Amino acid sequence: MTLKVIVRSIRTLSYVGGYKKIKDRPIKLYCAALVGAGYMAYNQHKKNTAEMKEIIQLSNYMAEPITPVDQLEKNRDDMKTQMELLIMRIQAEFCRALEKEEDEDAKFKVDRWMRKEGGGGITCVLQDGRVFEKAGVNISVVSGKLPPAAVQQMRSRGKKLENSELPFFAAGVSAVIHPRNPMVPTIHFNYRYFEVQDKDGVQWWFGGGTDLTPYYLDEQDAQHFHLTLKHACDEHDTAYYPKFKKWCDDYFSIPHRGERRGVGGIFFDDVDYPSQQEAFKFVTSCAEAVVPSYIPIVKKHKDAAYGYYERQWQLVRRGRYVEFNLIYDRGTKFGLHTPDARYESILMSLPLNAKWEYMHEIKPNSPEAELMKVLKQPRDWLNIEKGQSQAQRSTA
Repeated sequence: MTLKVIVRSIRTLSYVGGYKKIKDRPIKLYCAALVGAGYMAYNQHKKNTAEMKEIIQLSNYMAEPITPVDQLEKNRDDMKTQMELLIMRIQAEFCRALEKEEDEDAKFKVDRWMRKEGGGGITCVLQDGRVFEKAGVNISVVSGKLPPAAVQQMRSRGKKLENSELPFFAAGVSAVIHPRNPMVPTIHFNYRYFEVQDKDGVQWWFGGGTDLTPYYLDEQDAQHFHLTLKHACDEHDTAYYPKFKKWCDDYFSIPHRGERRGVGGIFFDDVDYPSQQEAFKFVTSCAEAVVPSYIPIVKKHKDAAYGYYERQWQLVRRGRYVEFNLIYDRGTKFGLHTPDARYESILMSLPLNAKWEYMHEIKPNSPEAELMKVLKQPRDWLNIEKGQSQAQRSTA
């Protein structure tokens, strides 16, 4: 039995109708009541874990949920509630993990905001830290009417929607971490849930992903990162990782530069299979893999030595990051097309500093050139394709 369950058990006793009577009885009966309450709480904990149900943890969140708590309590089993509770938890866990790597006085600024049309969000930003130059971790829970531009964007992906304003709900968590030390990579992740209602009823789907953008290549880091994500995928379907890894390589591409943004990860959209609950479990596993995939890399490199030249290269690569986000990123475009959008939160992903150097050239056989090789040609970090080809040859 965990400490949390025991504490919850003790609190439970204060709500038991016969609590006063129990206090006046022998200690054995009191202990029996405590154990019984603990057993009930433990069984509920196991049930929640098995069903992947999120529970309300107000004291652990960065701020109050966007949806009123009584409404969340009333609609516990609704996927909109489950997703909001998940992103609230993931935001808090990731922010606290990042703060532990920073100096003691570096904390996230928490900005809870609401929008007139429906819903709101919580933007958490840590800026000018010793370890993180700019770290943003956002959640948004919004609803309203999708404008035609956003509907058209979804139709272009194959969504069968009316070409008009449609009621929608969207909940997601998104983070971009720009470290100060060039030896520490940037990470981005986003996990989201959509509902859109048209004449045929409600259409729902999940999307998301996690990807890594290093400034200097460390192959062990890339392998650790991808292996952690693969484990999260394999819990649900062993076909997910190779499929979503390729999707990530293809999506985070900067066509006008002929290169990828980083060393990839996973990316997926329009996941409405095999069922709503199973898709939610998959998204939960991926979101929970963010901290173990990234924090060990931060610990490894945050105090590494670097100089002026490495810093300038980092700023050039951040310029590429900006180019992708403003020109190609679907999430940024969706946010900018959404009525009453909060642009400070949408543009939170942009680095504090970046650089565009005219006709920048890389020295041959340099560490920078080594990075560019994998940005030009994505690598199979876990040798999955090699293993598959060997298996095919052995069965031929």
